[in-house]
Amino acid sequence: MTELAPREKLAITGAESLSDAELLAIFLRTGSHGIPVMILARQMLNEFGSLYRIMTANEAELSVIKGVGTAKITQLHAVAELGRRFFASQLARENVMENPQVTRHYLQSVLAHQEREVFMALFLDNQHRVLQAQKMFSGSIASVEVHPREIVREALKLNAAAVILAHNHPSGVAEPSRADRDITVKVGQACALLNIRLLDHLVIGHGEFTSFAERGWL
Repeated sequence: MTELAPREKLAITGAESLSDAELLAIFLRTGSHGIPVMILARQMLNEFGSLYRIMTANEAELSVIKGVGTAKITQLHAVAELGRRFFASQLARENVMENPQVTRHYLQSVLAHQEREVFMALFLDNQHRVLQAQKMFSGSIASVEVHPREIVREALKLNAAAVILAHNHPSGVAEPSRADRDITVKVGQACALLNIRLLDHLVIGHGEFTSFAERGWL
């Protein structure tokens, strides 16, 4: 039996039935320089290891794959941005404590591909709905300087009842450092003085995360 092309398979059996390579082939649309699109998709997965790594790769990393030029890189970046906006729109409607997966997907989409450490805060109302998601501080590839007073000041401006912190580790390893734990304590103390609850601090790696709340550190 002849194997169905990805678009035909999607139409007949649904998107969930497609492999990673088949989904990627649909986004790429066509092959290049005599390379069929399915072969190109498999080559990219072999090179990067996962769809996640492909979607967070920069232009220089993608362009080393033969057959992946500016048009395809633009398509992939557009799909990645669409995903980030989808998660952001979900986040705006959810109680983040009742559906923590939405929060994690959003933070992964925003932070995991960053080449330097970026520290974010999600400011929440008393129903744990997001008032604002804001990048607060940017640093180097190994550290970021965080000022608790700036987080508290923004929380007061938004009349936030609670805060979730998040930052990335460009190394890809989501294990918190001693400095991560120390700054979490300082932010928590600053928030507590004004009756603002610190609900969690998420460290984002490449396809992984660590939750301070789940570790019992808050």
